[in-house]
Amino acid sequence: MKKILLIEDNNEIRENIAEILTLANYDILEAENGKVGVDIAKREIPDLIICDIMMPQLDGYGVLRMLSNNTATASIPFIFLTAKSEKEDFRKGMNLGADDYLIKPFDDLELLDAVEMRLKKNESLKAGFQKTADGLNNFLQEAKGQENLEMLTSDKQKLQYFKKKQTLFLEGNYPHALYFLNKGKVKTYKSNEDGREYITNLYKAGDFIGYLDLIEDKAYRESAVVMEDSEIYVISKEDFFVLLHNNRLVANQFIKILSDNLAEREDRLLKLAYNSVRKRVAEALLFVEKQHVDNEHRLEPLVTISREDLASIVGASKETVIRTLADFKDEQLIKSQGSKITIINSEKLRMMRN
Repeated sequence: MKKILLIEDNNEIRENIAEILTLANYDILEAENGKVGVDIAKREIPDLIICDIMMPQLDGYGVLRMLSNNTATASIPFIFLTAKSEKEDFRKGMNLGADDYLIKPFDDLELLDAVEMRLKKNESLKAGFQKTADGLNNFLQEAKGQENLEMLTSDKQKLQYFKKKQTLFLEGNYPHALYFLNKGKVKTYKSNEDGREYITNLYKAGDFIGYLDLIEDKAYRESAVVMEDSEIYVISKEDFFVLLHNNRLVANQFIKILSDNLAEREDRLLKLAYNSVRKRVAEALLFVEKQHVDNEHRLEPLVTISREDLASIVGASKETVIRTLADFKDEQLIKSQGSKITIINSEKLRMMRN
């Protein structure tokens, strides 16, 4: 049973709303003012909060601010109740991060529809998104799905087609968009003074690209180039920040996605920096396998990558990597033909890298 916190200083209105929601099989917590409501929210962590705006002691805006600054309550869906219909009040509430807005008087059906829709969207966003074009669109629609909010811009993400070796962005340039790889492969790299490339990451379908510098509003610290013909959604910087600033749950969900990616990347880079060449080549092969190949139905995973790119990931010369691959081949860890490498013994490679 979903738990709803109702914060309303008018006893009659509070009792009527509580009765409607109770009959709809919701567990209702009641608070007669904002201060009591904040205490209950922190203690009970409800699934949704319905809050009046004009209240003594602490108004609805203050309630939302306090709960938004608390990690445990920041992502709880929040619906404002108000007798005012002025656009300024509407905009202020949404700018603070409210998820919906009901103007008194409203009927039973309006209330129940708003509650049901907000709970469903909350569950959808908590579940994350499938790393496909449809999954991305669903995620963005759920995030920006308050169709009646005029302050939210319309969706502007566009699918663009990039040719092999086409540059996505360059180190030193400032970011203007977030990239979502729908189909294909992309690599990011840094170049030293001698022009030698070091690959910092590989991206597969379902990955976001260029998010860290975009969030920090800094020049790109690496360049990105397409490794094969690819389809990429380009999400404008403005739309991206609207998502983060206007929906607390979206921000939390997206930060989790980025945190997971950054933690994995940091761990991989540490291993590549301090391990032996053999371990680094093993790590690189497994990394490429994970990032670029759908091996779900293959008994022997297949990796397709040039020796130059593999050397750039390992941080060693191409000749050194070729010799190590020859050793792996002699040890029956891999088979190779041109740029295609078939991993025969994944388990031993995993043991080797640890």
